[in-house]
Amino acid sequence: MKIVIDMNLSPEWVSVLTNAGYHALHWTQVGNPKAKDSEIMAWAVHNGYIVFTHDLDFGSLLAVSQANSPSVIQVRTQNVFPDEMGELILNALKQFESELTTGALVTINQAKTRANILPLR
Repeated sequence: MKIVIDMNLSPEWVSVLTNAGYHALHWTQVGNPKAKDSEIMAWAVHNGYIVFTHDLDFGSLLAVSQANSPSVIQVRTQNVFPDEMGELILNALKQFESELTTGALVTINQAKTRANILPLR
């Protein structure tokens, strides 16, 4: 899986995901740090990436557009640093690999993780 990490998450996530065997990059490596969410989503679709974010707007964009991609992983906790959430994120990536590959919105918090298949209804 290829994952682009949104601006609202630390670039430290790149090494966490890369060390786990994923191809990961931070948005600052490929795009304008002030880009709109829609630009990041369009880039992800065009380049075959999953968006990893702390921003709920990506889920809203998926719902409004009824799009089949890109897949989005959204973290809904206050502490989104790798030392706190790394294991939980890696477990969710393994658990929902199939769904993320075909199109899903995966929402992760400390209590539970769930996947909604795209397009969102």
